[in-house]
Amino acid sequence: MQGIQRKIVYVALYEAIAIACTTAGLAGVGGHEAGAAGLASVLASATAVIWNVVYNSLFEAWEARQGTRGRSVVRRVVHAIGFEGGLVLAIVPMFAWALGTSLRDAFLLDIGLVVFFMLYSFAFNWAFDLVFGLPKAALGRTGVAAAR
Repeated sequence: MQGIQRKIVYVALYEAIAIACTTAGLAGVGGHEAGAAGLASVLASATAVIWNVVYNSLFEAWEARQGTRGRSVVRRVVHAIGFEGGLVLAIVPMFAWALGTSLRDAFLLDIGLVVFFMLYSFAFNWAFDLVFGLPKAALGRTGVAAAR
C-alpha cells in the first residue's frame, strides 16, 4: 500500500489505538472517569493531528528558506522539541479542563503520555511496516529495502 491510502490508513489506525490506550490509561492509572478520559483522549488526538499538519507545514516553510539543506541531528532535535513543546502547550490546559484537574496534574499526565507515545510510535511504526510493507521512500530502486 502506497501514497495517500497508506497515509489515511496509518493515521486512522494510529489514532484509534492511541485513543483507546490513552482512555484506558487516564481512566485506569489516572483514576479519572471513563467519559472524561475518553473526551480528553479524543480532544488530544484531534489536537495532535491538526498540530502535526500545521507545525510540519511551518517547519518545512522555514526549512526551505535555510541555506543548509538536509536534516542534521540538530535540526531533527529542534523539530522534535518544537513539535512536542507546542503539543504540550495545547494539551495541558485541555486535560485540566476535560479531567477537572490542576494544570500541574495535567502537565504530569501529559509528560507520562509523551513517554508512552515515544514507545508506542516506535512499536506502531514497526508493526505497520511489517503488515503493510515499507513506503516507496524507504525502498531501493529495485523496490526492496536496503539491508543495513
